[in-house]
Amino acid sequence: MSVPLSILDLVSISSGGTAREGIAASMESARLADQLGYHRLWFAEHHNTPNLASSATALLISQAAAVTERIRLGSGGVMLPNHAPLMVAEQYGTIANIHGDRIDLGLGRAPGTDQMTAQALARSSAEPQAFAQNIYDLQGWFGEEGKAHSLPVLSSASAGTNVPIWVLGSTVNGASIAGQLGLPFSLASHFAPDQIDDAIQVYRESFTTESPTAQIEQPYVMAGINVMVADTGAEAEREFTTLEQMFLDLHSGRPRPLQPPVDPASLPGHGNRDNSMLRISAVGTQQTVKGQLEEFVERTGADELITVTYAFDPAVRNRSLELLAEAWF
Repeated sequence: MSVPLSILDLVSISSGGTAREGIAASMESARLADQLGYHRLWFAEHHNTPNLASSATALLISQAAAVTERIRLGSGGVMLPNHAPLMVAEQYGTIANIHGDRIDLGLGRAPGTDQMTAQALARSSAEPQAFAQNIYDLQGWFGEEGKAHSLPVLSSASAGTNVPIWVLGSTVNGASIAGQLGLPFSLASHFAPDQIDDAIQVYRESFTTESPTAQIEQPYVMAGINVMVADTGAEAEREFTTLEQMFLDLHSGRPRPLQPPVDPASLPGHGNRDNSMLRISAVGTQQTVKGQLEEFVERTGADELITVTYAFDPAVRNRSLELLAEAWF
């Protein structure tokens, strides 16, 4: 039942804090995660939001790799429509050349932001066929010769690095693309729980090794889950209200930096997450959370879990990471 446990970091900015402080706190958490035995640490690309500083994933990954020794580092993910694929190959190939064979490239088709910001960032198409072609070219640039498959362009910075590529998704559409491309699938179940079971089924049923992009022999699913572990259940529920407030802000269209935890009873819907975007969550003491994670693995058959932990105080997040590692590893 004990599958690998990983971390997704969005580099949160707490109220009264700065992006500089958020990045520094993330690097401290990276050091800790490396020591505790987490399998991988990914950074997620987001734009035009006051509470997240994870916009430039390549820079964050490189910095985290510089302060860690063992843990895999990667993007969860690079939103490919915002980038020229050649630049992605050159950036991630450079990181792999500097830091060695522990770099992952997770790719998404969503822009990770609002439409206006997406237009300001747009560099490539999100259409499935174009997305697949871009992945095929990226694999060429990461290959031994460092050449794209569709055009005579060389990337010496990435040649021979063979950076593993993942497909990110939250629906059956993304799952189908991942399966047809023969690539590992990272499921955003931590904020998009509605199609979890269908998406995993579609991914496994559509998986093929016949695609020229295929890089694994069997389907591989990494599923996201929100986690908050504390010494008591009441403390964990209180700390979890920071994330609940963030989602309430998102729904109201008035995003703010992360807010301090509040009395759970003061929030609408707290304690009843069955119909919430946050219903894929494990909150409580070590044993409670371990049991919830095991139930989620049993339900989904996930090959790996990637945990997401928001906390107003970075020390609370680090304590949660420690308690979870102690219970799981």
